[in-house]
Amino acid sequence: MLSRVADSLYWMGRYMERSDGILRMLKVNYAYSQDDVYEFSWKPVLHLFTYLDNEKAVAMAKNPRAILQYVVTDKDNPNSVVNIVTHGRENARSVQDHITKELWQCLNDFYHTMREDWLAQWLQKDDPITILDVLIKQGLLYYGTADITMSRGEGYSFINIGKYLERAILSVDILSVRFSDPNYDINSGTDTHYWKYLLLSISGYELYLKTYRTGFEARNVIEQVVLNESFPRSIMYSIVRLQRYFERVKQGNTVEGYDELEFMIGKLLSKIRFSRAEVLIQQDLRQFLLDIKNELYAIANCLTRKYFAYT
Repeated sequence: MLSRVADSLYWMGRYMERSDGILRMLKVNYAYSQDDVYEFSWKPVLHLFTYLDNEKAVAMAKNPRAILQYVVTDKDNPNSVVNIVTHGRENARSVQDHITKELWQCLNDFYHTMREDWLAQWLQKDDPITILDVLIKQGLLYYGTADITMSRGEGYSFINIGKYLERAILSVDILSVRFSDPNYDINSGTDTHYWKYLLLSISGYELYLKTYRTGFEARNVIEQVVLNESFPRSIMYSIVRLQRYFERVKQGNTVEGYDELEFMIGKLLSKIRFSRAEVLIQQDLRQFLLDIKNELYAIANCLTRKYFAYT
């Protein structure tokens, strides 16, 4: 497979995963804000998904509808969902011979939905959660179509490498928000609402209720989001899948230097697999999450050098 084709499939996977993560976070945060919880703030979302400076973020944080419009439909925001889906669609368009017709049509429909004029208008009136649900379902349709129509070759592997790499980064970011303050007391026991909505944003709420019977505690949330191999949006699950799809690419590829990538992924997986929530809490969880994120970015950079670079 040509490096430019692999690159486009990889980025298509990353962009579509990013759009899904942003839409889910927006939906849950909007519902959270309607609960009139005193400590709720939009600033973490703006910090994660926009490039606004602190002054503009503080000003926008007072207007939830403006935030939804800026993050979802504003074409001047480089990280808006409409721009991300556009990038995903452009990558898919350049490699139509390597994806199924059904997948292209699905992604193309998502793109045209995102560019409808009525979308921004509806986000400003009635219940915006209805619109966010429509867009989330478009993303789910993309995932299902890819799963049931794509052959399990190199192209499918590169799509999933991008997907799970992006998912791991998103999970680290979402969990890091609460621990960015070095003075935060993880044992305070006052964040029940926060942990509930965090789990809802990554579809982990029901699994948490089935697994833990002691209410919402930081230690249990960390265990599920970081270490649970059965939770599809945990960091552990994402890295295991990243390793699996890289192994498939490696077996059918003669690119020199893949040993470096194999080592980096294996090292990161071991670091997470042999960790325990209690130990992470006792030590420096904030630094641990930062290290994980840096290693994920290092893997992405190495992948670009070894597989996608044209020079």
